[in-house]
Amino acid sequence: MPSPRTARALARLADLTPTRIVAELDRYIIGQASAKKAVAIALRNRWRRQHTDESIRAEISPNNIILIGPTGCGKTEIARRVSKLASAPFVKVEASKFTEVGYVGRDVESMVRDLVEAAMDLVRSEREAEITSEASERVEERLLDALLPAPTPPTTVTSTPNTSEPTSPNIFLVGASGAATTEPVSDADKDRHARTREKLRTLLRDGQLETRSVDLDVPVSSAPMMGMLNQPGAQEGMEQFTQMLQDMMPKRTKKRAMTVAEARRVLLSQEFDRMLDRDDVIAEAIERTEETGIVFLDEIDKIAGQRGGSAGPDVSREGVQRDLLPIVEGSTVQTKYGSVKTDHVLFIAAGAFHVSKPSDLIPELQGRFPIRVELLPLTESDFVRIMTEPEHALTKQYAALVASDGASLTFAADGIAELARVATVCNSRMENIGARRLHTVMTTLLEELLYGLPESGRDGIVVDAPMVRNRLESVSQDEDLRRYML
Repeated sequence: MPSPRTARALARLADLTPTRIVAELDRYIIGQASAKKAVAIALRNRWRRQHTDESIRAEISPNNIILIGPTGCGKTEIARRVSKLASAPFVKVEASKFTEVGYVGRDVESMVRDLVEAAMDLVRSEREAEITSEASERVEERLLDALLPAPTPPTTVTSTPNTSEPTSPNIFLVGASGAATTEPVSDADKDRHARTREKLRTLLRDGQLETRSVDLDVPVSSAPMMGMLNQPGAQEGMEQFTQMLQDMMPKRTKKRAMTVAEARRVLLSQEFDRMLDRDDVIAEAIERTEETGIVFLDEIDKIAGQRGGSAGPDVSREGVQRDLLPIVEGSTVQTKYGSVKTDHVLFIAAGAFHVSKPSDLIPELQGRFPIRVELLPLTESDFVRIMTEPEHALTKQYAALVASDGASLTFAADGIAELARVATVCNSRMENIGARRLHTVMTTLLEELLYGLPESGRDGIVVDAPMVRNRLESVSQDEDLRRYML
């Protein structure tokens, strides 16, 4: 049975029926109804699996999916948005960067290690949100201690029997009995310190002490050269070795002067480390990875090739497929946090399949992706909807950028339609890069405007069809569009 925290994470799916999942995806992604439906069913099946009898629960495998479609049609965005809806650990990897066992490069198990790291960040952020209030109170007290140290009690000086010198309040002596005594802090000093501390607390909460300097003890890495062992291209497993060495090194600290704002961030991180049980976080992260993890395997078509082709010095693409097979099928992967089983991790693969087809994958790997969905190329009408309907549409993004310089930017309906037409023409004459073409068209259209702000003034700018044709006419009529747009 999953832990209570993991059960609560899965319980969030109770209200996310497939129709509601698709409705949420429609807020950000235009079209591709079949892909949204397939992903929504796969996500809902996770909740359904947890409510089956234990005798059959372990036998229910996830519905791994292959999304087939041209670049820029929404494959990655669908998987990313679904993971956010489910608050599930999510990682996006490119199949083309993996190499066959025996070659230098990343092995396929690294995707599971990355997924566990994503789960660790997810679980830690959730738990930090639960204890932020208590941790902030502790940080406030530590900041006040640094700004106003507690009054030091005066030392009572005791002389030895053979000493005739007068006592001094600045000299510490041990009496004949061998014990030293100190006088308690007076009530007046305590009251004065308490009143000053409360005044500082008020100023601190009002943000009036953010630039005040304080001295803080911060940890110092005892092995600065350890980072060299984790450089890109280092052998897999070196990270675990480095972590072990760092744990063996003595922990050192040094005093560092910093502002109150900087000290608050440092102290809050220290309080989180003290209050969170690392072993408990690791246990939940592993469980969340196994029960709710999602791996988006992009560019899977790049490792698909005609089987039985000529052998050569290049890394075998079939070898990468064979290495992927046990991970997708279900195996145990060793990570620095412990063993992770991939039996119920959801794998969503995607590829354009321009020069290959899904049947070019080895049969065993094909069988592990039983659901195949073909995404449709985006049309001119889809481009119009992409620029107007989503909550974070491209037109809204550029309007916000221009507004930051004090100007205003408005897109007329005919202007959006003309932008969609130009983007469609560009995609038809060159490589079809889908909705990403809208970025290049929009950048070319607004280049002079964005360059001139804020000196050009704060007049409102309206993007209509004549403006789009005027600025992009030479581009849309030039057959060599590569000179202007990627």
